[in-house]
Amino acid sequence: MRQAQESLKPFKKKYIRVLKAILQYIRNYLRDSDKKQFIRVSIFCGLLIFFNYYFKLYIIAVKNNSFPVKLIIWTAVFMVALIVPVYWSVKNRKTASPLSLSYYLFLFIAPVLFAIKCSLSFRFRFSYNNTVNQYWNTVIYWPLLGLIMLLLLLLSRHFILKNKTDFGTGRPMNSMKPYILMLLLMLPFIAFASTQADFQSMYPKLYSATGGTASSWQALLFELSYGTDFITIELFFRGFMVLSLARWLGKEAILPVAVFYCSIHFGKPLAECISSYFGGILLGIVVYHTRSIRGGLLVHLGIAWMMEIAGILVQS
Repeated sequence: MRQAQESLKPFKKKYIRVLKAILQYIRNYLRDSDKKQFIRVSIFCGLLIFFNYYFKLYIIAVKNNSFPVKLIIWTAVFMVALIVPVYWSVKNRKTASPLSLSYYLFLFIAPVLFAIKCSLSFRFRFSYNNTVNQYWNTVIYWPLLGLIMLLLLLLSRHFILKNKTDFGTGRPMNSMKPYILMLLLMLPFIAFASTQADFQSMYPKLYSATGGTASSWQALLFELSYGTDFITIELFFRGFMVLSLARWLGKEAILPVAVFYCSIHFGKPLAECISSYFGGILLGIVVYHTRSIRGGLLVHLGIAWMMEIAGILVQS
């Protein structure tokens, strides 16, 4: 027993070291960031959330079946969410070096790319049974959309970023344990959220795709497919957005991307939307320092699947 404990000591030391490093990243960011800028951007994000939920603006885009109209609406929403805080961040820069053409192209193309993701829809005929057809269309939707987004990101990297980024996929995690701890800390919040009516109307997504019943293999396949969407999101927001925008803005890139990230949650339960802003800041801080999206992806996938599990437990 004692020998086993001795053998675990190096792992415990590594875990503590990585956790301390993450906490230090957060402390440094809070210490070094402009407090007025943080308050200004947070108020702006709060106003966006208020206008969206009060006037139910997201319904206009979600219920419109026309791809061009959806694309225009989402592009406008995402551009406002990104460019306004970016403008404040540029004014806040400590260095006054001129911004390149690539920077302006990046600011334009990034909202358009994610607007394409939000506007695309596919409908294939797999079966004359509507429930079966709905299930298989849902299962192939996220992986297919992820492949399209990956292609668009690679084209953007080649033509705009000149292949100067690996999207945060090159560096491995030092340890998974600190991120698992973050997930454990999220458990009580998810448990509380699962008691709310707006959460229960949206989760589990599995039931909306299967009509409320699913076999074990159907549930597993659905959840794996659902997980690919979070790979796409992490690749885009942390790998593409934070790491690329940081080339020009440094740490000031974290807040604008967090607002943009929050805006894609319009239509989700209000608490989830609000928490996505702060989650976007936290994940942005981690990826900015580690230059890896793997830890954030683990957290994001874990939260998504815990919400699915919570939804299933509440509905059962």
